[in-house]
Amino acid sequence: MLVVEHSDEGALGIVLNRPGEIAAREALPDPLGTALAEEELLHQGGPVEPGSVIVLADFADPGLAAGIAFGSVGVVDPDGDLDALAEAVRAVRAFSGYAGWAAGQLESEIAQDAWIDAAATPEDVFTSEPGGLWSAVLERKGGSYRLVARMPEDPALN
Repeated sequence: MLVVEHSDEGALGIVLNRPGEIAAREALPDPLGTALAEEELLHQGGPVEPGSVIVLADFADPGLAAGIAFGSVGVVDPDGDLDALAEAVRAVRAFSGYAGWAAGQLESEIAQDAWIDAAATPEDVFTSEPGGLWSAVLERKGGSYRLVARMPEDPALN
């Protein structure tokens, strides 16, 4: 989960490791659809408003983003100059839906240790191996998290 926006009113996040089965180009209007690679799938970003799409990109110039999630990764402005998008970004991925939290809800969940936090990288958002993202982030976090990263999906099979 990447927290894209956080304020006193709540938070919005995107699930990063659930590629869908639909080509992103088929789901998005032009010119936005043509900004994505032909093989790029529309990812499932979360359960809230699954009919909506949020497009994230790694911007060469972060000032061109509608909002920055971290570093140079931000939200593509659907009303921006989409024809210039291909030249303005290093990577693009589209997500249907999102996850949302009410004011104070995410902070409460973090205080209850319901989440493991880690600094995000552009490679996390645009990984070609979304199924291995959870393990890769835990490995990078290090320490005892590496043990969790190396556990089999079903420990009974170990």
